Amino acid sequence: MRRSSAAAGAGAVLALAGAAAALLRLTGPAPVLVPAAYACGAAACALAALLGSRGRTRRALWLLVAGLMVMALGDQFD
Repeated sequence: MRRSSAAAGAGAVLALAGAAAALLRLTGPAPVLVPAAYACGAAACALAALLGSRGRTRRALWLLVAGLMVMALGDQFD
């Protein structure tokens, strides 16, 4: 029970952080690819939060890792 709530919480926090970063990068002079990468990473983390809340913690973990990697890749284009 505790693992699923941790996965859901981490996914929600990372999704909110990614969405905030996407909005901040959208208003700045960054290329379009940067906010798109943050938004896609945030969507993956939101899906991971949903999976984590349903008890699919292993899949949620890998989706969190993938979402963070997409956000990190997008940050490299800035």
